[in-house]
Amino acid sequence: MRIDIDDQLLDKISIGEIRLMIGIWLYTEKDYSLGKAAEVAGLHKIMFQKELGKRAIPQKYSEADLEHDVAMAKRLG
Repeated sequence: MRIDIDDQLLDKISIGEIRLMIGIWLYTEKDYSLGKAAEVAGLHKIMFQKELGKRAIPQKYSEADLEHDVAMAKRLG
């Protein structure tokens, strides 16, 4: 996908910040997964999670996620 961005906007905000904002919007408004939204933002999932935290954006965490994490923790000891 290609998006044309006016040079005047780029004087005020970086491409990285634009990608991050799009990733956050996809995650919060369009029900993208954390991994897919992080990919759009150009960040590793952990870094994307940190950015969500900085902005006080709640992360989606289902009961299935909890069960998976508990099972992993038990396997790892």
